[in-house]
Amino acid sequence: MVNMSKIRDWLIPRSTKKSTAKEYAKEKRQFQMAIGKPFITLRIELPKGFEDTKECFMDLQENQEFYEDVLDLVKKNLIYRCRKQKPETNK
Repeated sequence: MVNMSKIRDWLIPRSTKKSTAKEYAKEKRQFQMAIGKPFITLRIELPKGFEDTKECFMDLQENQEFYEDVLDLVKKNLIYRCRKQKPETNK
């Protein structure tokens, strides 16, 4: 959980504070996680042996159907992992 002083720093930045790009990216991510829905960022590389499909691979980034397929995979994976972690209760 984010403390209130951190939120105040995000909303009322100190003019004398100079941050690096790395610090800015970290604080921006923390702010987005606190205010909006949590998210993850994945770096997916072109699989070996598929070098001739680079153009199609790059198009996946903007493909809504691909996004929905990945989202569905994430949902299934979360359900599986959460069930696996929770011990079964005997009724």
